[in-house]
Amino acid sequence: MSELARQACDLSVVIPLYREGVHLGDTVKEISRVLEGLETRYELILVDDGSPDDTWQAITAQAKHNPAVKGLRLSRNFGKEAALAAGLEQACGKAIVVMDGDLQHPPSLIPTMLQCWRDGAEVVEAVKQHRGKESLQSRVRAQVFYRTFALLAGYDLRGASDFKLIDRRVLEAWRHMGERNLFFRGMSAWLGFRRVQLPFDVPERAGGQSTWSVLKLTRLAMTAVTSFSSAPLHLITLAGMGFMLFSLILGMQTIYLKLAGKAVDGFTTVILLLLIIGGAVMLGLGIIGTYVARIYEEVKGRPRYIIAEQVEQ
Repeated sequence: MSELARQACDLSVVIPLYREGVHLGDTVKEISRVLEGLETRYELILVDDGSPDDTWQAITAQAKHNPAVKGLRLSRNFGKEAALAAGLEQACGKAIVVMDGDLQHPPSLIPTMLQCWRDGAEVVEAVKQHRGKESLQSRVRAQVFYRTFALLAGYDLRGASDFKLIDRRVLEAWRHMGERNLFFRGMSAWLGFRRVQLPFDVPERAGGQSTWSVLKLTRLAMTAVTSFSSAPLHLITLAGMGFMLFSLILGMQTIYLKLAGKAVDGFTTVILLLLIIGGAVMLGLGIIGTYVARIYEEVKGRPRYIIAEQVEQ
């Protein structure tokens, strides 16, 4: 796509990809079919997050035959949030849609999102009404995370997804958020602006399997909480005050028993107290260490991602 055409773009669709080369052709075909029916000047920004399969070859093939496609390949796997950032920073549209590449974010919803945007909404959020085929374990993990995040950070993200349309003004505001530890859903909620929610049912994946392991989800959850809330640090202070009160009461009881001549050997009590206090101290140090690690990563100032290649007509 020429520079002049990109400057005149009305809509940018950003899609981070990882191991999705097999079904990428179907994804691009379906999205293009929906967008071409709108008679809207658009671009598709496909970001390969260091996939070990043929995802980049599939992106290159799409770019050769479709002038709306722009492909980016990151130098390694930086994670979905970084790949999303790479695509957003390349977007030129007046409105920007973010979605996954497995068609679990239905392209058929884009026309409605665009209409809401034209009616004045600056952020149009697609909210999961039904999570589709998902294991009970995954549902429980999601509920625990969203409830914890709402309690600690104050943002209710239940049902939220990365499937959003944002106005150009929102994108420019997002670009000024310079942190390296990214959580797009939380960042979008923090920005505010006029918002509209659209419910949708999650369809089946176009192909492949989810690459989100329990470890990756845990890391994302820790990043989300520590990036948007200092509440865990305050909980350490509250826990310390609770232990001080408990030790004061126990100390007064011990002195009373000593003066009354009723003192008995308390090895079991001492051992239990040491274990409880030691565990609490280690937990507190772990929470503090997590925040220190976040500070360390931010202070280093390394780039969020590195683009190794890009392709477009």
